[in-house]
Amino acid sequence: MSAAKQHVSVQQIRHLVPVSDLTEDNMQDLAGKTFIEALPKGKLLFKQGQEDNYSFYLLSGDLVLTSGPGSDKVVSGGTSQSRFPLDHNRPRLCTAIAKTDITFVRIDNDLLDILLTWDQNAGLMVDELEEDDEEGEGDWMTNMLRSQIFHRIPSGNIQAVFMRMEAMPVKEGEVVISQGDDGDYYYYIKSGRAAVTHIAKSGKEIKLAELETGTGFGEEALISGAKRNANVTMLSDGSLMRLAKKDFEELLKAPVLKTVKYPEAQQLTKEENAVWLDVRTESEHKHVAIRGSVNIPLYLLRIKAKELDTSRKYIVYCDTGRRSASATYLLTERGFDAVTLEGGLISLKKQQSGS
Repeated sequence: MSAAKQHVSVQQIRHLVPVSDLTEDNMQDLAGKTFIEALPKGKLLFKQGQEDNYSFYLLSGDLVLTSGPGSDKVVSGGTSQSRFPLDHNRPRLCTAIAKTDITFVRIDNDLLDILLTWDQNAGLMVDELEEDDEEGEGDWMTNMLRSQIFHRIPSGNIQAVFMRMEAMPVKEGEVVISQGDDGDYYYYIKSGRAAVTHIAKSGKEIKLAELETGTGFGEEALISGAKRNANVTMLSDGSLMRLAKKDFEELLKAPVLKTVKYPEAQQLTKEENAVWLDVRTESEHKHVAIRGSVNIPLYLLRIKAKELDTSRKYIVYCDTGRRSASATYLLTERGFDAVTLEGGLISLKKQQSGS
């Protein structure tokens, strides 16, 4: 198999079954997580009795499926047969051997199932929730559903999120979040604009960002358990939707945040070319850091996330795991494949010292 992989294009998977049933956006998302792989003539793709969680599709070349003497079946790339997964049974009923040099894609069944479930339920969910809607409720729901977070949670959670959110009318100048307060809600701007500011130790107010309609905020404190680190003030009259901390943790945080221990993280760097991402401050990173890690402080991550490679997996770390959990959620929300180093550097030091 070729060591170098390239992403498959939407055009190359558009005809595959059931990939063809996905929306354009979700097909693009799937293509971004799927690679073209090569296998030389005579090599084994999978064997009879194998348990795995992938669907294999032949792109080019000829492949033999055999379950015993006299049962050989040849499948050729570019034919109607190759639109369907090769031996879609678990355990595998056949052994697959390359008759010629071939190219193929393997699609993660869990990811495909989530995307299909999302596509088949999302429209229904919005319809159900907007039956009594007279103010264009469906528009903000549809916009919110475009977030990559909703690709990572069970479909039942999606409807529950909307059912548990409550409307909150706001006025220009109203302070929605105050720096230093405990986190209590996650907010989504249904209409209006808001400013994010931070009060420095000197007392100077620093403007960090401006939030527009269709933007969520307030998740950092809910994920990390820390105090609010900024103020959010409305720049115009508008309307927010908010989700209570308990509901946020149950429906969004728990299904999305994944942690790995250091040995597993090391394997990811070797086997999947994963990248270490340090979200502590620059001075912390310079003092001590995991070799080869990239440093983007948490407070800059919203701005600099676009500089990261969406095709790479990121192992996010800080000292304790608090800041890295917030960063992992933020990256996942933007479509990145990210996990948190369990316990952070403090835990790592304990492991290394044997304590």
